[in-house]
Amino acid sequence: MKFIEYLNKNLEVWFLLQHPFYQSWNHGKLTTETLVLYAQEYYHHVAAFPRYISQIHTLCNDIQDRQVLLDNLIDEERGENNHPELWLRFLNGLCNSRSISITPQLGTTKELVDGFFELVKADYETGLGALYAYERQTPAVAKSKIEGLKNHYNINDSGTLEFFTVHEKADEWHTEQLTNLICKLDEKSQQRVHEGAIEGAKLLWRFLDGISATYMMN
Repeated sequence: MKFIEYLNKNLEVWFLLQHPFYQSWNHGKLTTETLVLYAQEYYHHVAAFPRYISQIHTLCNDIQDRQVLLDNLIDEERGENNHPELWLRFLNGLCNSRSISITPQLGTTKELVDGFFELVKADYETGLGALYAYERQTPAVAKSKIEGLKNHYNINDSGTLEFFTVHEKADEWHTEQLTNLICKLDEKSQQRVHEGAIEGAKLLWRFLDGISATYMMN
C-alpha cells in the first residue's frame, strides 16, 4: 500500500474539487448556460469512458484481472441505464434537451478524450493509472455536485441526479478494485501506473480550465 499512498499524495494537487470551476459550482456562481455547456462537453468523455476500460481490458494478460475490469465495463454500458444515458438525462434536466454536438466544441475537451485514448492504448499499466486517477476522486466529486445542484440550482429530481448518485457509491468499490490490481504490480510497472495517473489527472484538470475560460468570457 505504500505505493498507493505515494500515488494519492502526488495526485492531490490535481484533485478536481480544488479547481476554481468546481468551487464556483459549489458556491452557486455558475449560470445554467455554463452548466449546460459543461454537460454538453463532458458528455464526450463520459461516452468514451467505456471504451477506455475496454482498451485496458484488452491489454491485460491475467484473466482474473480482466474480470475485474469487465465488471467495471458492464457497469458503464449495460442496459437502458448505461452511464452515457444517465449523463444525457442530467443534461435534459438542465435544459430540457439531450442535444449534443457530434464533436467537442472546445479544444480542451478534444484533448481530454484524445489524451485518455493515448494513455489507455500505451500499455496496461499506464491505462490502469489513468483509470485510477479518475475513479478515486469520483465519489467525492459526485457528492459535491449533488449538493451544489440541490442547494444552488434547485435541481432535486432523482433522474437528473442519477449519474452522480450512482457514481458516488459505485466508484468507491471500483477504486478499491483498482487499488488491488495496482498493488499486484512490480515496482517498474507501478512507475508506469504513476505516469498514467498523473497525466490523466492533468487532462481532467485542463478540461475544467477550458470550461472556466469560456465561463469567464461570458
